[in-house]
Amino acid sequence: MSDVKAVKDLVYKYKALKDEIGKVIIGQQEAVNFTLLSILCGGHSLLIGVPGLAKTLLVNTISDALGLHFKRIQFTPDLMPSDILGSEILDENRHFKFIKGPIFSNIILADEINRTPPKTQAALLEAMQERSVTVSGHHYKLDLPFFVLATQNPIEQEGTYPLPEAQLDRFMFSINLEYPTFEEEVQVVKNTTGNLGNTINSLFSPKEILEVQKLIRKIPVADNVIEYAVALVGKTRPKSTEATDLVVKYLDWGAGPRASQNLILAAKAHAVVYGKFSPDIEDVKAVAIPILSHRIVKNYKAEAEGVTISDIIKSLL
Repeated sequence: MSDVKAVKDLVYKYKALKDEIGKVIIGQQEAVNFTLLSILCGGHSLLIGVPGLAKTLLVNTISDALGLHFKRIQFTPDLMPSDILGSEILDENRHFKFIKGPIFSNIILADEINRTPPKTQAALLEAMQERSVTVSGHHYKLDLPFFVLATQNPIEQEGTYPLPEAQLDRFMFSINLEYPTFEEEVQVVKNTTGNLGNTINSLFSPKEILEVQKLIRKIPVADNVIEYAVALVGKTRPKSTEATDLVVKYLDWGAGPRASQNLILAAKAHAVVYGKFSPDIEDVKAVAIPILSHRIVKNYKAEAEGVTISDIIKSLL
């Protein structure tokens, strides 16, 4: 099948996919869009929002609509790496046998990921980057496609552990879920307090998702678009000559090279799902905030003056 036909088919299936998800998830268009884009690129997403905004339901619905195997891991302070990766046990013949943990699935919902200590968070690092895990010196490949969709509650910081920078950088998108509008909330209440249960049809297979990931990587990108993305990331670094006054004043650290790679990959996916055969600068701008926001560290002056990361990124766009 030609790539042109594959792009046209994807535009049609992407719209159908969003309609399918819309049966269960009311509103949250931006969150749905960015989560799907990260999956089409083969990236991971961090969903940030207060309790009750359907973060878990969103991940569950997306895995159903994509026909993917889904496992949820509830992150708690006493969770151990072996609870995620699996462990070796002695069988009846006194041989060691590896029992796979919940990480061996297509979509992992890491629920409240910041509630577990760094040792356990680190168990995800190899899986997220290499798509494999090492237990007792043995190497195990994970099933593909593989995605981690993690949730985090921004309010209650008692008993939480901030995610290490290395872990944050492995998330392609950081997605903020907002409160629904009045009309959306009325619709949510109507849908969830009666007997109506919507069934979700699965529109993709794991093999098709891997094909889409390959297609997105094939999409050509003009040099000026790549240069724009790299320059944009460069401007977030306070010590760079390109940094704006706002960046120098309010930021401690800027984004690293992984941000530039993710900007281009996400721009390709954004272009393709809207029927374009190559991304332009507008596609890079469309994905910039969720890709850069968790890779930038603001200083105490920004905190004191109420300047947000989004404000700073918007000023650079």
